Amino acid sequence: MSQPPFQPPPQPPQPPQGAYNPYAQPVPPPQQAPGFGPPPVPGQPPAAPVFPGQPPMYPGQPQPMPPYQAMPYGQRPSAGGNPVGAVLLGFLVSFVVSLPYTGLILGTYKDQSVTTANTLYLIHALINGALVGCLVGKMAPHSNGARIGGAVVAALGAVFGYTNAVPLVVAVEQSPTAVGDLLRAEPFYPLKAWWHSGAGDGVDWFSPLGLVVAAVAAVGLAYIIGNRRRPA
Repeated sequence: MSQPPFQPPPQPPQPPQGAYNPYAQPVPPPQQAPGFGPPPVPGQPPAAPVFPGQPPMYPGQPQPMPPYQAMPYGQRPSAGGNPVGAVLLGFLVSFVVSLPYTGLILGTYKDQSVTTANTLYLIHALINGALVGCLVGKMAPHSNGARIGGAVVAALGAVFGYTNAVPLVVAVEQSPTAVGDLLRAEPFYPLKAWWHSGAGDGVDWFSPLGLVVAAVAAVGLAYIIGNRRRPA
């Protein structure tokens, strides 16, 4: 015979044994193991790797907020408070505190000795500085500028508590008209009376000492109270 023996047509590839595929469709890719996210969708890039218990992340999906991270040890957030308001309110408090001291001088200046006058002056400077320092420490706990401003305000309160009493004493001893004449002739007479000693033209060293006491009390208490107030 001149023709080759009959050859059967080639059979299509068969699926693996044990898989039911009646229409000879292509075998789908193996499924991803459960617990590691859904299989990738055709035409879409694969999702970013995730950890167990976290949903998969796809491009364009909003990113979650990062977890809260505590600040390194020894660092504090800036919590300056209200330095300007603290200094202004401290100035008001210093003025109010100086009023009773002025009235005390006016009521007892005839009976005061030099030692009593100096003692009352230093006590007033200490109280003035302490109250201003407490106020600054609460309102601006970590502001060095507020502490310096509070020291200046407390020192001014110590000065003007005394100088405000000088015109009043002159008005009582002489007359209100004499106060106007005195201030027109010598505008800085109250400061001169505060600076110079009553015995002569020498310097009364208790006057600058009162400034130091008021300033140190203001800065010291502002620092102590400010460090005790932890930033929120």
